[in-house]
Amino acid sequence: MFDEQSWEERYRSHTAVWSGRPNPQLVAEASDLPVGTALDVGCGEGADALWLASRGWRVTAVDFSTTALGRAAAHAETFGADVAERLRWLHADVTTWADRHQFDLVSAHFMHLPTAPREALFARMAALVAPGGTLLIVGHHPSDMQTPMPRPQIPEMFFTAEEVATSLDPNQ
Repeated sequence: MFDEQSWEERYRSHTAVWSGRPNPQLVAEASDLPVGTALDVGCGEGADALWLASRGWRVTAVDFSTTALGRAAAHAETFGADVAERLRWLHADVTTWADRHQFDLVSAHFMHLPTAPREALFARMAALVAPGGTLLIVGHHPSDMQTPMPRPQIPEMFFTAEEVATSLDPNQ
């Protein structure tokens, strides 16, 4: 359900999977941050990356769906050359991808993975945050199963802020 082939099939079977709007949590948390470099982990069709780049950020956007990345890059062209030039679209599996760069903002939204790979991913993401930078991880809380909105029926892949915090190295 959460592998490259499944996501490719999902993107290929829909004209658009997501709304095309940036995640409200990103807008709320990043609007007042100083512009710098950003890493959008699991960028999908690129709405968050495009929102950041349109505000002056230099963004590396990573996803393992080439279909989603193609849509994101095509959409970036409609924002103009200055925005498109601030974006780097990267095809990679974020659960194994590694980068040596550090970013002022590292962001991931709704990365629903089993506990072990999720904790390892979050730790790697934290290591990519530059000193003084921001790590933004957003996901469904286990109690979200009680709300009427559609969401994956896999509560064991949901997490709390406390679970994220305890999985990170306090010295980073």
